[in-house]
Amino acid sequence: MVAEVQAIAHGKVNLHLGVGKLREDGYHDLVTIFQSVALHDVLTVRTVDGPGGVQKLSCSQAGVPLDHTNLAWRAAATVLEQYAQASGKPAPSVELELHKGIPTAGGMAGGSADAAAALVACNHLLGNPFDRTQLLTWAAALGSDVPFTLMGGTALGTGRGEVLTPVLTRTTLHFALAFAREGLSTPAVFRKLDSLAHTPHLTTTALQQALLRGDVEQVAAHIHNDMQPAALSLAPGLRRTLEVGTAAGALAGFVSGSGPTCAFVCASENDAHIVAQELAEVAQVTTTTGVTTGAHVKGEPWPI
Repeated sequence: MVAEVQAIAHGKVNLHLGVGKLREDGYHDLVTIFQSVALHDVLTVRTVDGPGGVQKLSCSQAGVPLDHTNLAWRAAATVLEQYAQASGKPAPSVELELHKGIPTAGGMAGGSADAAAALVACNHLLGNPFDRTQLLTWAAALGSDVPFTLMGGTALGTGRGEVLTPVLTRTTLHFALAFAREGLSTPAVFRKLDSLAHTPHLTTTALQQALLRGDVEQVAAHIHNDMQPAALSLAPGLRRTLEVGTAAGALAGFVSGSGPTCAFVCASENDAHIVAQELAEVAQVTTTTGVTTGAHVKGEPWPI
């Protein structure tokens, strides 16, 4: 058995996020276009002495849960428990070490990506006893964004976001990202949206066609987020961030997912750096690109 495994957990932005009706299970029907980006976390899983299961989680960033409420912990525990049941052998004892590059509660699925990384890392640690289909099933049970962060690429998400259809894209998108000092609770943003009158935007045809053609300007023109008004209502300062990035030359600026990270599509890598320089006056910034892979073991081929 491998004693230590490192996995890469890529973040995402939503190029389209249409929010439909509230379902009986408490989720909303969604139509979204997920885009994986190069910005990532690194999760290390290593075996330690102990009775079996997850013993410890440490993180480079304050404010991240370090117990069983953390999605990465739950994902690792799922794989270890299922291995013990399937093999009849005791599960190893492991500890998790997380180095964050994706903002916490930033609308970029950082927690979901960490869970996806935990799934592939623990599976690799055990000798890959479980196939992709099984990992995706567990991913869907863990959270709505976990299947996409496991799958990566560009995809249409329906249902609560867990039903995925790959979307062909013929371009690399360049982003400037602006991070807010404080995160936004996804449930709080959904509750705010439910209190606002809005017409769901559930059609993605024009955006998918632009991605297929590799037309960056038309991709930018068709970006849409139904949750943006709710996020701006809860965090009004984001309006200034969007104004600065757009004035600096971004093709489009939008709130990523439930926010508060603001993403700016730029015409080139150089333009993304210029936009980021201007945004640095009002926020913490970085640049990144998409499309990229889903969660994967470092140094191993992808997909899983």
